[in-house]
Amino acid sequence: MKSTFAGLVLFILVVVASDSVFVVKETERALLLRFGQVVQEDLQPGLHFKLPYVNTVRKFDARVLTLTAEAQRYLTLEQKALVVDSYAKWRVVDVMKYYTNVTGEESRANNLLSQRINDGLRNKFGERDLQEVVSGQRDLLMEELTRELNLTVAEDLGIEVIDVRVKQIELPLDVRSSVYERMTSERQREAQQLRSRGNELAIGIEADADRQEAVLLVEAYRDAERIRGEGDATAAATYAEAFSKNEEFYAFTRSINSYQESFSNKGDILLIDPDNEYFKYLNGSEVQ
Repeated sequence: MKSTFAGLVLFILVVVASDSVFVVKETERALLLRFGQVVQEDLQPGLHFKLPYVNTVRKFDARVLTLTAEAQRYLTLEQKALVVDSYAKWRVVDVMKYYTNVTGEESRANNLLSQRINDGLRNKFGERDLQEVVSGQRDLLMEELTRELNLTVAEDLGIEVIDVRVKQIELPLDVRSSVYERMTSERQREAQQLRSRGNELAIGIEADADRQEAVLLVEAYRDAERIRGEGDATAAATYAEAFSKNEEFYAFTRSINSYQESFSNKGDILLIDPDNEYFKYLNGSEVQ
């Protein structure tokens, strides 16, 4: 009987002792409650003690959490509809406010944060046109929205928004074709402008090339005529100098060259008086 009672007492002590000790992990934030009232907030990671059946512990995930929102339809500045799929990264920063304002429920925090992100995106998209939304300004838009959300969510929900991002932006089916047609016409207009500019540059380049060609031809002809004139002058001077030194030898040389040119082809026939002055060096009677 005593051993049974001792065993029962030991069992009760073990149960009470196990219920008096709890561990807060590095990835958790915790509150210590006494009959539902917070008596110690933001418990540090490690081993802690509590009174069984008097104190309770609420633990929350301290890691970065992801909120994936449903795709929503927004209007841009020019009243163009867009279907936007977004997500957000957030974490708990104030355990007390997180517990008292959203009862520490992640789903409720996601719902409240989703509503604020939805309102913020609606306002941001409404201030910009389609080109600004889909271009590099989208990153700036997300940064502005994250900064504005953090002005209130820490106080109201006890959380911090780390980042808000757009996963995908699509055009609704009812406006997609009209937008594509407008984008196509704009691209065609830009292409035509580029072609016109290219044709204008090509005409200018061709005209400049023609001008340079004409200038080069004129200069080449001028240089050729100058060189030809200088050559003729040099040849005339050479002939004149040779003639002045020995007139008879000069006449003889000119006659021999003339004979060679006249009788270079065996089929040529020349009808002329043999006593003609032309043959005086062949006859030899005139040679001194």
